[in-house]
Amino acid sequence: MIYKTNVKSVIEKFEKKIKYSFKNKEYIIEALTHSSYANESKHLNIKHNERLEFLGDSVLGIIVSHHLFVDQNKLPEGELTKLRANIVCEESLSEAANKLNLGQYLLLGKGEEATGGRERISNLADAFEAVIGAIYLDSGMENARKFIMETMSEIIDNSIKGKVFRDYKTHLQEVLQSKNGEKISYELVEEFGPDHNKKFLMQVKVGENVLGLGEGKTKKEAEQKAAKEALQGIDNI
Repeated sequence: MIYKTNVKSVIEKFEKKIKYSFKNKEYIIEALTHSSYANESKHLNIKHNERLEFLGDSVLGIIVSHHLFVDQNKLPEGELTKLRANIVCEESLSEAANKLNLGQYLLLGKGEEATGGRERISNLADAFEAVIGAIYLDSGMENARKFIMETMSEIIDNSIKGKVFRDYKTHLQEVLQSKNGEKISYELVEEFGPDHNKKFLMQVKVGENVLGLGEGKTKKEAEQKAAKEALQGIDNI
């Protein structure tokens, strides 16, 4: 695989940052490659990180689930599910990515670079999951677990302690009920993307009024983002 000359330097710096050296460098190159970079270099047949993101999402889910199952052995399934959703959501993943300055290591196309792609939450969250997938392929579940626990320990601990609140749907419901008791509904606006990287656009409504839109990798995540946008538009929350 042929990349631009600065890629080797980028990879070396990132490996030093995460204190992990890849046996197969192709994995981490793919993990840091945004689709815009690959599309601008189609003649080189470069792979981008969407497939690794898909794998990393699953690895992240099982590792976080196992940690919560063992660490919070008295919590019922419903509470464990809420905790996990709080930890593996896009905001949490982008927060973890920012702690690694992951954005500065991404391989982006010129257009994506020019429009703030290095700071875009979705890019950071996706790349973080792709890095997890790359580590898993390179050396297995234990090293993937080590990476996740080292980079996300504060987020996990704060979620367990209730210091991180991202259940915007419940908050929105409570706010609107306290105001006028209106009923909230969520509707699918659009789903797009390949089967292995499907995205959903949801809207939250009161009656026929649309209060917010949200995009996510699952309908639940998109609903949370729609509720968050709605809350931002409501006065005196």
